[in-house]
Amino acid sequence: MSASPRWVAYDVLRAVDETDAYANLLLPRAIARAGLTGPDAGLATELTYGTLRRLGTYDAIIADAARRPIADVDPAVRDALRLGVHQLIAMRTPAHAAVNETVRQVRKAVGAPAAGFANAVLRRVSERTPQEWDDHLAAAARSDDERLAVRFAHPAWVIRAFRRALAAEGRADELEELLAADNAAPVVTLAALPGLAERPAEATFTPYSPLGFRSAGGDPGALVTASGGLVRVQDEGSQLAALALARAQPVADGERWLDLCAAPGGKTAVLAAEALAHGATLEANELSPARAGLVRDSVSAVPLEVPVSEEDGRIRAGRGRYDRILVDAPCTGLGALRRRPEARWRKQPADVPELAALQSELLSAALAALRGGGVVAYVTCSPHLAETAAIVADALRTADGAVEELDARAVVAAIATDPIDLAAPADGSGRAQLWPHRHGTDAMSISLLRKR
Repeated sequence: MSASPRWVAYDVLRAVDETDAYANLLLPRAIARAGLTGPDAGLATELTYGTLRRLGTYDAIIADAARRPIADVDPAVRDALRLGVHQLIAMRTPAHAAVNETVRQVRKAVGAPAAGFANAVLRRVSERTPQEWDDHLAAAARSDDERLAVRFAHPAWVIRAFRRALAAEGRADELEELLAADNAAPVVTLAALPGLAERPAEATFTPYSPLGFRSAGGDPGALVTASGGLVRVQDEGSQLAALALARAQPVADGERWLDLCAAPGGKTAVLAAEALAHGATLEANELSPARAGLVRDSVSAVPLEVPVSEEDGRIRAGRGRYDRILVDAPCTGLGALRRRPEARWRKQPADVPELAALQSELLSAALAALRGGGVVAYVTCSPHLAETAAIVADALRTADGAVEELDARAVVAAIATDPIDLAAPADGSGRAQLWPHRHGTDAMSISLLRKR
């Protein structure tokens, strides 16, 4: 259509809606194609991510103002209305500008009759303040969870899962703080690969990872390119997860390591640098050929040969014996909702049992492939107890004493450059759970298991 920020955001929302595209992959390319820079690129980003984060709330507002179920609104019109409502509710866009720009967009994309409908809906939306809409939707909710769902734009089942995970640490009172953190744009964090790159002296260092820092401003991609790949964009929690495996115990010369579910390769690169520094070797595996290519790209800057296989991890683990294995298991991704805002609306409770079965099988295969004294790091970017504590507890029961759990919290605390608040779970496990609201990281769960 056009190269304006509103059209870029609209096109990305349509792709997310129609083809299950991932906004965090599509938006940067769309911004580059449109030639947007500076404030225009920032506006396109806020429109896209802000709208996707609060989609459930905006759909409730649209349905109320349209006086019909959201599913009955034409999808092309619905996405434009979502953008318009975000401008009215969450941005400082004057009401007349938000309404007129959205109506113009609908007229161009869909047609005049749809534009009249959009105009009527948005004018009804603009008759209430954001607080009045919050109160109106809360009054219509049938339970406390539904009230939290419309206020914080999280599905009710995710809210219940988060509450249980926090309660397992005795921190259930932090739920609203966590939900609010999920709706805030994450700060871009970079990692300097250990032994191969240094953090810029002028940068702000992250509080926990000894590799991490925050960009002083501008495009972080330029810094990554200038480093030849030895500096990379990576969440601090992801850095800590990789370091927890590499530094769980002293490395013996000649150790053999495996990253079993490696894509997109950020943790693989950290492990490769650590292996190089300590005389270990590293292999990686990723089932998807396209994603395996991302892993190869990720480790290409490290002067260590890292073969990348493309197999089912449950089979691949049995092709050797290893001293350290990272199982960064496929999961719901509920811990990364800040950076993958559409994920909260795509996942369903029914997804969890199937994923949990796969997670258990991957962890079991990894433990079987360990040499005596070897360590598995079981990592998920989800705090859901069915994907974290339950998987590890089941693995320990099945191992019947052949495997022991290490204190991952103590390992992470020893790595962290500043004191880190890692709550002890009520189950007495050594699992380390990171949180967006408490640590500024993705909600990464880290467990360390050692074969006796």
